[in-house]
Amino acid sequence: MILQELLQGFSGPKARQRIIEGIAPLPLIDPDRRHYIEAAALKIKLRQKGVQAGSIDVLLAQLCLRHSLSMVSLDADFVHMARHIPLLLI
Repeated sequence: MILQELLQGFSGPKARQRIIEGIAPLPLIDPDRRHYIEAAALKIKLRQKGVQAGSIDVLLAQLCLRHSLSMVSLDADFVHMARHIPLLLI
């Protein structure tokens, strides 16, 4: 999902190739059933705390939590989530 978002956000073959090469060393995490179940529970928890976030953003946050990863983003939704869950933001 993140690779797709990055590639959609830039135009031109040079930018595309730089993104593909730059992200190549990073492992891909494919969500499985457990991740989706945990993300749904997290979305409910966040909504109860007054935090509205998109399903994909919540899934990405859950993947970070499950795999002890930091989130690199400028998206304010992740800042709001991190006030209520142990999401590490960079």
